[in-house]
Parts: sequence; structure tokens; C-alpha cells
Amino acid sequence: MASPLPSPSAAPTMLRVRGLARYFDASAPLLDRVLRREPRRLLRAVDGVDFEIARGQTLSLVGESGCGKSTVARLIVGLYEPTRGTIEFEGRELARGSKDNVTQRLRRKMQMIFQDPYASLNPRWRVLDIVAEPMRANRLIAGERAIRSRAHELLTQVGLSPLDGSKFPHEFSGGQRQRISIARALASTPEFLICDEPTSALDVSVQAQILNLMKDLQRELGLTYLFISHNLAVVRHMSDEVGVMYLGRLCELASAESLFRRPRHPYTRLLLEAVPDLELTGRARVPVSGEVPNPIAPPSGCAFHPRCPFANERCRQERPKLMHFDGTLVACHAVEEGRIA
Repeated sequence: MASPLPSPSAAPTMLRVRGLARYFDASAPLLDRVLRREPRRLLRAVDGVDFEIARGQTLSLVGESGCGKSTVARLIVGLYEPTRGTIEFEGRELARGSKDNVTQRLRRKMQMIFQDPYASLNPRWRVLDIVAEPMRANRLIAGERAIRSRAHELLTQVGLSPLDGSKFPHEFSGGQRQRISIARALASTPEFLICDEPTSALDVSVQAQILNLMKDLQRELGLTYLFISHNLAVVRHMSDEVGVMYLGRLCELASAESLFRRPRHPYTRLLLEAVPDLELTGRARVPVSGEVPNPIAPPSGCAFHPRCPFANERCRQERPKLMHFDGTLVACHAVEEGRIA
């Protein structure tokens, strides 16, 4: 197993993930399996992931739908229990299911911004109560007057008015709702934010506003981000490092500059080929056919080999490991053997 890339900054590591995996039981009921003589079926949503994020940096995870990006996010914040692997935050492992004071204190430093601003806000609550709830639940501020004052400050910080606190979520646009979600996430004064495709449900013009707001907040508050997206244009704007996931595994991990300048893995190249670019119109592109395989019955060897134009017999038989190549971590036999120019 290759160690993650050394941080380009001198900042200490905030989050370290080792061998993280999460399997879901997708088996038929026991009686049906006995009658049909079928084994248990496991969906390997995340199947051994390693990465680190330095304080104040942004790591983005990209890949097609179903590759395990959002599952990684939910494992880190504790919404799912890992099947195996470890999650360390500020040098301390977040024990599975632990309710001790230290673990709870560390978890309060994490918050998550969800993908759908229409579904992640309680429609029956006024905006002020939505933003104030983390402060009340964690008893961070004493007194309702102080809580309301802090909620008004947060609304102003994300570009809304304190008067918006008296309204309900349905009175806002999608971009404004996502600003409310960001204000709620900041209410518990977190140091680490997990952003699960926070702009994918928004118009392009609104996406830019939300992304710029998040960059400004990162600079002002010293936040660390794990950014989940399938939009490489967004990832390029936001990231210090990028991890490319395919079928629950990391196939490439590199600095954002290196990955966009010189992608190594064939799957990374596929993703970049799909990004519209007027400057590259007319350039010959390598066609890659097929769809993401079934994670319940993944291909043998390299999971990408059925779609890879560089695959050979070794790719079909042997699972590649992440290895260092000129400052990039790549899991690819073709790169290792020099079969890709």
C-alpha cells in the first residue's frame, strides 16, 4: 500500500484515512437464498481508501455517480459505520460508535453541507431556528438573545439579511437555501467541512457565487474542506489535491495542478476528455465505451479494465496498487509498465 502524497504545505495533517471500507448487504432474504442456493451478496461501496488532508487545504474526490464519494463523506462524519479501516482527526482515531467526550468534541469540529438544499432544510422551521439549532443542541452559547444575535451574524456572513431569519425555506431560491445550509454548518464553529456536491442542484451562475463564498470563508476562517463532486471545472477551482475514485477505490491522487496538467490514469483521462473546452475543439480524443460495472459483482483485476483501451491480460487478472509516479499516486499497470505515453 503506497502512502498518501506528502502535503505541499507545512500545515499539519487534520484528517487521515487508512484502509477505509464500507460494504452493504444486498442479499435476498435468508429463506430465498437457501431455496435458491445463493450466497450472500455484498455491495462494496468503498473498498479500501487512503488519503490525508492538511489543515487549511481542500481535497476533492471526483468520479462518476456510484463510485463511493458520498459514502466516504458519510463515513467520516459518522453517518455510517466503516466495515474496516481507520479515520483519524487531529491525530486521534474516531472510534466506531464511541460516545465519549473526546470523540464528541472532535465530531463537533466537523460539519457537512449536503447536495440538495431543498431537502436538507426543515420546511416547518424558520431560518433563524435552522441556523441556531446547532448552537442550542451543543449548548455553545447561553441565552436566547445571544443565540439570535449569533444567528444574525452568520446570515450576514453568508450574504443574507438578518431579516431573512423570520422566513421559511420555501421563500428562498436554491442558491439562497444553500447559503442557509452553510450558515447552519458554521454555527457550531467547525474547523472541517465536508461538502457533498454542494452546487450540483444549482444554476451555473449561482454555482459560481456559492463556490466563491466557500473560498472566501476558507480564507477568513481557516477552514479545511473535503469536497465531493463530479464536475471537474468546479474541482479545478476549489482544490489543492484531487482524488479520483472508481468503483469504491482511489485510482489516482495528485495535486490539482499536476492532475489537470498531466493526468496519468486512463479513467482520469476519460473524465477530462468529457469536459467541454473550446480551445481543444477538433483535437483527437480517445474513445472509452461502456458503463460503470455492478459494484455487487465487480470485474476481476483492475475494475476499469472492461472500459480501458490500454488493458491487457495482467489488468484482467491482477488488481493494481497505488504507486508513486513523479509526485502522483496511480493504481494502473499500464502506467507502471510504460504502456501509456
